[in-house]
Amino acid sequence: MPDLSRQSGKITKADIIDALYEKTGMNRGEIRNTIDLVFDKIKEALMNRQGIELRGFGSFDVKIRKARARARNPRTGESIASHPHGIVVFRSGRELKQAVWAINDDKKE
Repeated sequence: MPDLSRQSGKITKADIIDALYEKTGMNRGEIRNTIDLVFDKIKEALMNRQGIELRGFGSFDVKIRKARARARNPRTGESIASHPHGIVVFRSGRELKQAVWAINDDKKE
């Protein structure tokens, strides 16, 4: 399995598919479909205001932001009204928090 942690930048869905392909030998198309199904189920649950809990990783919830009458367009400075809207909130789980706790900026490139 390739070491995804050594790559610079972000890891893409294609990188994850390739890593799973090398680890399991499953068909890349099956892996892609499985990942897409997982993401679709997470999206569907969030759109129905259901929380997602992935033990050891974290949880996703939907919060509703209040309407604001005094919001400003940063480009034009024009005052605009924002309506109440949903946002996705992620809270990391204990194991994920502990895993990344020791990361520091010693490896600046």
